[in-house]
Amino acid sequence: MNEGDSIPELKVTPDKYLPHRYAGASGDFNPIHVDPELARQVGLPGNILHGLYTMAQVARANTAAAGGDPRSLRRLEVQFRGMGVPEQEITVTGTVKEARDGRVVVDTVAEQGGKRIIRNAEAVLEPPV
Repeated sequence: MNEGDSIPELKVTPDKYLPHRYAGASGDFNPIHVDPELARQVGLPGNILHGLYTMAQVARANTAAAGGDPRSLRRLEVQFRGMGVPEQEITVTGTVKEARDGRVVVDTVAEQGGKRIIRNAEAVLEPPV
């Protein structure tokens, strides 16, 4: 990968039950993730995705760009900037902003419905030793 290159785009559409399964996997049963009625009562459009799920998709896209070995993802920082919802496609894109001595830094964004739900994400990729 060279500076200015794009990583392969990742598109994923979380199904309506994903927040429930993710709650079980993560242990985060906050009602805004699993109870659409309660989420609406507090002003949300319905139940929302866990931020860590969205971050995981950013990690997944960068890992795939590095050849698929999860050990290649050495560091990941993200800024959560919006709420993701089930049943709407999430698109993860990234651009290499630095490539030197086998180390690649990728600026990554996750969007849903035209809104950036993660931005200013920075992934550092290096081949495993």
